Amino acid sequence: MTRRLGLILPILLIIGWEVVATIVNNPFFLPKLETVIPVLLSPFSDILGTGSLADNAIISVERVALGFALAAAVAIPLGIGMGRFSALNDFFDVTIEILRPVPPLAWVPLALAWFRIGIVSIVFIIFIGAVFPILLNTVDGVRGVKNTWIEVSSTLGASERQILTKVVLPGAAPTIWTGLRVGFGISWMCVVAAEILPGPTSGLGYLIMYAYNLGQINVIIAGIIVIGLIGLVIDLGFKAVEKRWFGWRGLER
Repeated sequence: MTRRLGLILPILLIIGWEVVATIVNNPFFLPKLETVIPVLLSPFSDILGTGSLADNAIISVERVALGFALAAAVAIPLGIGMGRFSALNDFFDVTIEILRPVPPLAWVPLALAWFRIGIVSIVFIIFIGAVFPILLNTVDGVRGVKNTWIEVSSTLGASERQILTKVVLPGAAPTIWTGLRVGFGISWMCVVAAEILPGPTSGLGYLIMYAYNLGQINVIIAGIIVIGLIGLVIDLGFKAVEKRWFGWRGLER
């Protein structure tokens, strides 16, 4: 029943879209479904000489995966250290709170100056977008582990390494996973925005901007739909893992 309820709004939006497109009757403002659906149903066909929807989607996903993996590799160990040791937290906290509010796209000029046009600049923007949500959730997760668990482990003779691996990490894992989920969502938004900027010659963001320059609004909407669907599938994957491995958190509450 819940899943069916969730389909009502998308269906209403599609109906509303078709009604408005019919009334406006201007494909350069809002194309009808009949011009968008063929693009979506031909994911492996070349579009405007830029490659297929599938090709560009794969390139965007690969870029996100690289930037996201780098962000996780930095943020999780740092977050564990900051959550566990107050001195380390005090050392990094002010700097992080200064940098965290800066939008990822504000780093674009510096990325282009430092790394020039290319994949490194795109990956850097993705990294910036993902690193702070993962970091802050990791810190919060480590701090949220019950002191009684740590005290009991220490009383029983557990070493700091054993406390970290057997108590802190398992206890913080659900919150860390939430940070990864949020970070990946932001990464996905960042890659599309970064690909729209001058330089890239592939990816969904590039395809959307190229289609805009040619006035192909149906391709733009098809690209937006693909972006949304990929984001939905990835988020459902995160939710499935969370339900499978971290369901105990709900019971604990």
